Amino acid sequence: MLKKQTLSDLLLQEKAITQEQLDTAVAMQDNEGKKLSTVLIELGYLREEQLLNYIAQYLTVPYIQLSHFKFNSEVIRCLPESVARRFCAIPLEKIENTYLVAMSDPSDLIALDAISKILKATPRVALAREVELLEVLDKVYRRTEDITSLAMQVSDEVGGNEFSVGGDIEAKANEAEAAPVIKLLESIFEDAIQLRASDIHIEPDREVFRIRLRVDGLLNESVMDNKNIASALVLRIKLLARLNISEKRLPQDGRFSMSLKAHQLDVRVSTMPTRHGEAVVMRLLDQKKGIVSVEELGLSSENLKKLKYNLARPNGMILLTGPTGSGKSTTLYSCLSELNTPDCKIITVEDPVEYTIPRICQVQVHQKIGLDFALVLRSALRQDPDVVMVGEIRDSETAVIALRASLTGHLVFSTLHTNDSISAPMRLVNMGIEPYLVATTVRLVIAQRLVRQLCEVCKEEYTPTAEEKGWLEVINKGDISTFKFFHGKGCAQCNNTGYRGRIAVHELLEITQDLGDALRKGDSAAFVNLAHADPNFVPLVRSAFNKAVAGLSSIAEVFKIATELSSEPDET
Repeated sequence: MLKKQTLSDLLLQEKAITQEQLDTAVAMQDNEGKKLSTVLIELGYLREEQLLNYIAQYLTVPYIQLSHFKFNSEVIRCLPESVARRFCAIPLEKIENTYLVAMSDPSDLIALDAISKILKATPRVALAREVELLEVLDKVYRRTEDITSLAMQVSDEVGGNEFSVGGDIEAKANEAEAAPVIKLLESIFEDAIQLRASDIHIEPDREVFRIRLRVDGLLNESVMDNKNIASALVLRIKLLARLNISEKRLPQDGRFSMSLKAHQLDVRVSTMPTRHGEAVVMRLLDQKKGIVSVEELGLSSENLKKLKYNLARPNGMILLTGPTGSGKSTTLYSCLSELNTPDCKIITVEDPVEYTIPRICQVQVHQKIGLDFALVLRSALRQDPDVVMVGEIRDSETAVIALRASLTGHLVFSTLHTNDSISAPMRLVNMGIEPYLVATTVRLVIAQRLVRQLCEVCKEEYTPTAEEKGWLEVINKGDISTFKFFHGKGCAQCNNTGYRGRIAVHELLEITQDLGDALRKGDSAAFVNLAHADPNFVPLVRSAFNKAVAGLSSIAEVFKIATELSSEPDET
């Protein structure tokens, strides 16, 4: 397989790099001990795709882009996971008595020998990107089998009895530490990370218990036979979150942090007593992902200008609206990050604090001791802030303090639960806030939802049905024949869903002079009409339609947003 000619000779021969570039790369390789290929990419002399093609040519093996390959999980599993991960190799297909094996380093003779012995055949080798290989391994070798096996071990230990926590707590903690339940919980978290899940639900039922992972907004369910395993799991989770393990009658909230597979997770825990035992929901916040910039929020160019203009203003209120899980916190943190400079004092009042941001004073609300939003907000205003963020306006007292703070020279951010941006100012008025105060202080309202993003690997053009075409023309207020639409047919990269990840759709409403006048008069009909008459106002459904036209999302997601908004009660 290997040639006497070196890879560097081939690159020079093909004029992919110059001799001077090669000398620089070799010198850096000697200093840092990295592979020559890695150095060439880091220096920007070659793109990864180019270099892989040259390596494949040098080794006389094909180069395969796994993102375009249809996988057979049974064939891949012919190679044990430990071996596949050790050598970064996966069997792609079996043809008669041999296998096609993709490897990140096909020149590794030790790996080839080990793989040949396990497969009992000399494989045909192909080159593939290491990142893509690891992604496939994460998808194929999910932790479902480990979870089932460990659940059986826990079931054997627990037997037919409820997992009780009487007696000394420390003793029980040590007992839990030694049990397979720890490995079971770890496997559940690993499975959640591999699937990019945002939440883990543990739900006991009459005879079984369910583990459900929320991925891209939808739940994926696994069912375990013995419901008593759930009580052992819940005990361990409550110990981690420092909750009262003897209290099963009342809901509890807590949190803990953990490192797993190079991910630093902040886990928010909520327990709820149900008829068949305690149910637990864990929200996973990956601190490694960090905070996105305002440019990465997915706003249109016009909306991004509106947001940046209002962020630059010294006072006023910026409101975010939307249901739980619509990405409001992400947008809030992005805005705060944009303003987070040494000359700007920022204080946040949150419940809970989700992401820790350097330089920003973040305060956690604690209702049990009376540390509520209103109390913290009053104290925060005595700390000489320039910017204040109130996690949520839940009552008129908090609303009045926040609005008056924006009136006295502070830029204030907060969230409110309304259907859309137009409903938010009227909602404040309905809470008993003076209309003049709302009209004077609220500068911008952002409503948002999350829609699933099409998988780039299996995305293909889609022709709407006659019924879909009719609805789309209503949303577009005109012909749609010039637009192209897409859908995902499903592939290994997206677990056959056709979607991978989510993106936000936004609706931004700036409170102009005319809108402010309508608010002062309490004329809700005029306010709504003026908002819709603004040519720069893009409603949520239209924003989702634009994402579909751009090939980022599907028609189904547009209709989901339209249905959700039409079925929600009017807040005004």
